[in-house]
Amino acid sequence: MIRVMSTLALSNAWQALQPKFETGGRKLDLVLGPGAAINKRVAGGEYGDVVVSSTPGIERLVKDGKAVAGSDRFLASSGVGVAVKKGAPHPDIATAESLRRTLLSARCVAYSDPAGGGASGIHLAKILQQLGIDSQVNAKARLSIGVLNGEVLARGEADIAIQQIPELVGIPGIDIIGPLPGDLQEMTAFSAALLSSSKDPKTATALIEFLSSRETAALLKAAGFEVRP
Repeated sequence: MIRVMSTLALSNAWQALQPKFETGGRKLDLVLGPGAAINKRVAGGEYGDVVVSSTPGIERLVKDGKAVAGSDRFLASSGVGVAVKKGAPHPDIATAESLRRTLLSARCVAYSDPAGGGASGIHLAKILQQLGIDSQVNAKARLSIGVLNGEVLARGEADIAIQQIPELVGIPGIDIIGPLPGDLQEMTAFSAALLSSSKDPKTATALIEFLSSRETAALLKAAGFEVRP
């Protein structure tokens, strides 16, 4: 069994990827968390065989000797999306101003706590400040760490959820109404790399090759990621 330290952004994708890789008798021990938190754990010396995280984060791990130089492979990229409960009216988010109005009028907005290291939460916190509505929205926000915000939305604990699009895809009971508009959007690139602590580099390298294959690219696209042609 190999231990995979993975960003929560791939949580839905792993549901299809894990059984495909394990078909040959190989087993994965998946450890999921916000990307920055995963990187911090690896940087702190926690054992693992493969890390899947933001490309810049993995580049830092390579630089620090925690991941093996030359082993990293780009997987896909993702934008931040907005969702409402299934069947609810779709508010206007086409422009910065319409998004501002929508967030101000929402009863509760579920998004990732920036303190937890999730890329979407860190980015949204910057947007709220940019739009001048951080205090109003945060006063009624549902902040979570290591949680799929779409599930919070589906339970009726918020009426808008914002997170990486692949983290919203496939959650029953919600509708993704679109990505953040224009210049407010931020794309995050994701890669995989072999960890220097790996006890089974052969199987770990096989996983990285699988994750960066065309077969996996199709699965990641279906899961809401953007992949290279």
